[in-house]
Amino acid sequence: MLYPIPSHLSDLPIYKKAMEIIILSRSISTYLNQDLSYLKPDGSEDAHIYFSGDIIQQSTSLAPEIVNAEIERHTDKKYKHIASLERLTTMLYKNCKRLEQSHSNGREYLPILRRELRKFRRLQHTWMMTL
Repeated sequence: MLYPIPSHLSDLPIYKKAMEIIILSRSISTYLNQDLSYLKPDGSEDAHIYFSGDIIQQSTSLAPEIVNAEIERHTDKKYKHIASLERLTTMLYKNCKRLEQSHSNGREYLPILRRELRKFRRLQHTWMMTL
């Protein structure tokens, strides 16, 4: 369900960090796709290309989960959004680690994204205490 985003959310540190992660993951994925989109000599594609799409999808889902948790009135539904946010963060981190094993020049940027995700997790912990 789509709700208007409350104006105070743009001031939340966790929301700002989620937006930074979206931009960073899109930039990294674009860079990786240039290297990973070529077919191998045997005609198969690099399996890592799918993980680059996953990091975009997962990072794009972070901010809406924050918004939904903030505007939800019922505690049980609020915790479902928080749990979803935790799962997204974990999967995003794992996919970054998988992409670091790819044969792309862009993999050197993935530790930057993982470092930002660690910062996001710290913000997430603090933010959850305020809900």
